[in-house]
Amino acid sequence: MGRIHVLSETVANEMAAGEVVERPASVVKEMLENALDAGATRIKISVEAGGKKLIQITDNGCGMVRDDAMLAFERHATSKIKNTEDLLSIATLGFRGEALPSIASVSRLRLETRAETTAAEEALENGTAGTVIEINGGKIARVEEAGLPLGTSITVRDLFFNTPARKKFLKAESTELSHIASLVTHYALAHPGKHFELHSATNAMLVAPPVAGYSERVYQVFGKETLDQLIPVASRQALERVGLPQPPPWRRREEEVDGEVSAGEVVEKAPGEMRIHGFVSKPEIQKLNRNSIFVFVNGRTIRDRLIQHALTEAYRNIIPPTVYPVVLLFLELPAGEVDVNVHPSKTEVRFRQQSVLHDFVRDSVRAALMKARPVPQFVTEMRAHATASQALTSEGLTPGAMTPEMTAGEWESAPGAQGTPASGCVLPDSELREPGTSGFALQAPVPPPISGRFQFEGGIAVEANAGISLSRTVVGETDSIPDNGCAPALDVPEEEPTLSSLGTLRPLGQIRNSFILAVNEDGLWIVDQHVAHERVLFERVLKQRSAQKVESQRLLMPIVLELSPAQQAVFSEIADELQHNGFEAEPFGARSVAVKVAPAGVEASAVEHMLHELLDQFSREEQSLNLENIRGRIAASIACHAAIKVNMPLEQNKMEWLLAELAKTDHPYSCPHGRPVVLRYSMKDIQKAFKRI
Repeated sequence: MGRIHVLSETVANEMAAGEVVERPASVVKEMLENALDAGATRIKISVEAGGKKLIQITDNGCGMVRDDAMLAFERHATSKIKNTEDLLSIATLGFRGEALPSIASVSRLRLETRAETTAAEEALENGTAGTVIEINGGKIARVEEAGLPLGTSITVRDLFFNTPARKKFLKAESTELSHIASLVTHYALAHPGKHFELHSATNAMLVAPPVAGYSERVYQVFGKETLDQLIPVASRQALERVGLPQPPPWRRREEEVDGEVSAGEVVEKAPGEMRIHGFVSKPEIQKLNRNSIFVFVNGRTIRDRLIQHALTEAYRNIIPPTVYPVVLLFLELPAGEVDVNVHPSKTEVRFRQQSVLHDFVRDSVRAALMKARPVPQFVTEMRAHATASQALTSEGLTPGAMTPEMTAGEWESAPGAQGTPASGCVLPDSELREPGTSGFALQAPVPPPISGRFQFEGGIAVEANAGISLSRTVVGETDSIPDNGCAPALDVPEEEPTLSSLGTLRPLGQIRNSFILAVNEDGLWIVDQHVAHERVLFERVLKQRSAQKVESQRLLMPIVLELSPAQQAVFSEIADELQHNGFEAEPFGARSVAVKVAPAGVEASAVEHMLHELLDQFSREEQSLNLENIRGRIAASIACHAAIKVNMPLEQNKMEWLLAELAKTDHPYSCPHGRPVVLRYSMKDIQKAFKRI
């Protein structure tokens, strides 16, 4: 007898359920996507016991007739695709036809659906225009007709009741509920024109009526405080027809554009464009993990390493490399440019033009950050600390409901969880620290409100004065001046400082020969002289490298470096770029190199340490090395070792020069390693401290 046999339908469905149905949130995701594909404008989700006991999703979509409802529970039965060519251009959220049979095989499912019918059809059906189907563990228990409202309602009870091994791996009810709440909330953000409701057994966790735009939805769901922490992003870029094959002759007529085409002439459709809009956090908002990064592609929530890397590159040299920002981005591109058929749960995608999309996301986010240029506030930076929790937390949810649970192992493995400072910057000496502290703390403050609101129209961000009103009132503050006989408050305009503000700074002196104290009309400024000079040198080295005019100095005696095998491999890969940045090194023995020339400004005693540090950084890189990454790392290392150090007294003209040069840089508010360069103690903060307001 043969050893190979065909699996039964029940076993096959349960195996598929292992890929599609990971937890209750997976069920909600599949049903929610089906409701959106059905054109629903109102979706209500009810859960009990974190979804383990009950999940009910009701929508007002197109619904199904009896035959379609029966056929929907067959494996790979779908209305979204018909042939293999449809797989190359998928514009719907659900399409594989695995969700319903997989969910029904591991639960007790009840489907109630009704499609829109004509009056004659309703009369023929004796007034019953709906279908009810009950399935227990993959077996149909009941099918009947009933009078139902237009749309579909799916009730899933006792998830994994027939697979106890799967059920025991579910987390606590609160954890499963938090995953469902996070999923529903972010689909509500992706579709601001639709009504979403999420109800638990005890309360309404989310009620989001339709709104006009994405900024209004963020304000509606998360509140003013979260919206004030975010910077709007909006950009678009035309796509090139790169790598797309020519259509066959019998289909070229379908590829023609509107208008007359002469005989034998083929005119192709334009490949379309990429659009991105959404929100990213200010540099001072820092997280210890990626739990606060949410990306949607054509309305589908995804987890993609390419986009993650693009966001990391956008924030490079703005925040420390061990922390992450808060991101809510929506990408829109032609369906043919993205392959969503690479994962059963459809959480991973592949892009046809990966490098183009990567650079587009990176440059769009970077441009928004450079345009905003928020100034770190002295008080908030002083009290801040990095956190692993998500910043996007709905005001209506219970505390922590939106934060996925982290195990002890996940916490320990999270980058930066041990509080390691960003490498590269020279930390102040021990006498500059407060007693009992071990260094600088990375912070996640609540920044000051941004001035102006934005709406998105056709992918373009425009300022909107009308619409929702965001109050700037702070609890405990009043507009009236206290009647204490003292002088009234100064009339200070409520404006965010710009780059021109740095150019008006007047240095007063130094604090412990390490921090420059300066003033202007915007308040009191404290400048870290080392990282300020580091930012100036960093941008200067990059400009000199682009012009191929890097200044260098010949060493009196060559410095011989002993390299490990890993360092030797990295050195051979970046040797050309080191030479273009002012180094001259040649092999000196089996695993040694002799450095004869180094960049100007770097002391000979620091050259060996700098090169070892660079080679170690590149050897630990998870991503493959690219030219831009190499240039940035080398420039940052040169700037760090050539910059003014702490505990170095500066004359008045030297401080004035440094502040003037800092004002000329593109991003003067953070060093290449992400640390703040300047902190501002605003006039409002000063007056509040003196009880004038």
